[in-house]
Amino acid sequence: MDRKEHWDKIYKARGETGVSWYQPRAELSLQLISRLAPDRATPIIDVGAGASTLVDGLLDEGYEALTVLELAPQAVALAQQRLGERARRVQWMNADVLDVPLPEAAWSVWHDRAVFHFLTDPADRERYVAQVRRAVRPGGWVLVAAFGPDGPVKCSGLDVVRYGPEALHDEFGRDFALTQSVGEEHHTPTGAVQSFVYCLCRFGEPERAGR
Repeated sequence: MDRKEHWDKIYKARGETGVSWYQPRAELSLQLISRLAPDRATPIIDVGAGASTLVDGLLDEGYEALTVLELAPQAVALAQQRLGERARRVQWMNADVLDVPLPEAAWSVWHDRAVFHFLTDPADRERYVAQVRRAVRPGGWVLVAAFGPDGPVKCSGLDVVRYGPEALHDEFGRDFALTQSVGEEHHTPTGAVQSFVYCLCRFGEPERAGR
């Protein structure tokens, strides 16, 4: 079973609220994005979004240039159904972030919560970072959230890679300046607690001295 089939099966079985990463409101992501992108015309892409409610929150906040990239058609359908008419205000890309032909320097904010840690093959991580380099404007922001050092070792039947802030930043390289890292204790729909680390980097700036 390939990645697309796997995630489509997950969403068909569990729906949008039954997956472990579900958040009724993506509070921390919204706070960080609102701070770093006060201009509501800022182009933002949510990568591997699933049926996340982040897009709802961004629309509520008045953001006008939103793109959702998601591999599983079922997840896209769930998000669009939830948004109703508002879904027309979003650009939808039903594709794999690793190989979709992304336009160059198209977005000022790249957001990914709970995709990168599934990339257990170093070659896939390199492909991902190459996509970020292509798609994010110089001076733009890259916000990636992955399982922290004491997070789960598996999710949805798949192995994951756990990261501390420095290890996650190191996957991206010296021209991504780590400006902030934040921990989150995520409570799943079943009541389990998962440790996440959020890393906020600025693309096109040299790595800070001493890091």
